[in-house]
Amino acid sequence: MKRYKSVDDYIAGAESWQPELEKLREILRATDLTEEVKWGAPCYTYKGTNLVGLAAFKDWVCLWFHQGALLTDTSGVLLNAQEGKTKALRQWRMTSAKDIKPAIIKRYVQEATELVDAGKEIKARRSTTVD
Repeated sequence: MKRYKSVDDYIAGAESWQPELEKLREILRATDLTEEVKWGAPCYTYKGTNLVGLAAFKDWVCLWFHQGALLTDTSGVLLNAQEGKTKALRQWRMTSAKDIKPAIIKRYVQEATELVDAGKEIKARRSTTVD
């Protein structure tokens, strides 16, 4: 997986989904989030906390909410990509441009920022120690 240094480079380097990535980026930039690149991909933070990531895959483009398990998910769009393994992270996969719902995305981002303000988070449990 290539590690990009800017969101512009990430979008330009995507084999597909470029218009959808641009639209999602526009929605996220219209919020209180700060746009960054982490792990070579777009990451949007709030008060220094990773809130939502943006990624393109072969069959979908997605947002992943780092503390998505705490969101109420009233629209039923979030899924656990690794059931039984992933505790907090939730993905919102979109398989076409019509799946991009700006009002719902902004509502989920707003709820996620409120969780940060309230100090709520699911902490990772490490079962092994690193020597």
